[in-house]
Amino acid sequence: MKKMRIVLVLAITGLIAFTGCNQPKPVKTIENLKAGIIGETTASKKYEAFAQKAKEEGHDAIAMLFSAASNAEAVHAANHTRVLESLGEKMGDFTPEFEVKTTAENLQAAIDGESYEVSTMYPQFLADAKAEKVQKAEQSFTWALDTEKKHNDFYSNALSALNAESESGLPTGYAVCPVCGNTYDMANVDDKCAFCMTDKSKFINFD
Repeated sequence: MKKMRIVLVLAITGLIAFTGCNQPKPVKTIENLKAGIIGETTASKKYEAFAQKAKEEGHDAIAMLFSAASNAEAVHAANHTRVLESLGEKMGDFTPEFEVKTTAENLQAAIDGESYEVSTMYPQFLADAKAEKVQKAEQSFTWALDTEKKHNDFYSNALSALNAESESGLPTGYAVCPVCGNTYDMANVDDKCAFCMTDKSKFINFD
């Protein structure tokens, strides 16, 4: 009887191990993480180039915005990469592609990109991550989505100010959370990040 119990326990243990090893991979979430990494890395490089163009054209306040956003997008790309690697996957090589035009055109391009991420891309990524029960991806996608909403507002205000020749009313600096990418007007920074509760002493400042 004792031997039978031992055999039964071993059989059950083996079945659990076998089942655990054969859990289906979250295929859609893996695809979305890779797409997100490409998108966020491209946005980071693009905004860095947009910042340089804004400086060349004498739009220092807008250049600071682009620099801060570039840093935030790099945080998102890094977060997505960590989640992807935790799922046993690696990101392949790619080359970011984008165009640099006038600052006004660059702001509109940024608005278009952020609007797509906010209205379409990240909501779908989140739905897939929830369906496949990948909580780490949900968190990373949520942080990115919430930040892109703020970026969209910043860019829209900057373009309006540029068109109205009233750039003096734009923020004089920005702060970026290094954990989630949350981006603040330097004049209105929380003591702790509203998204991930990171202390403001750790924020990266652009002024």
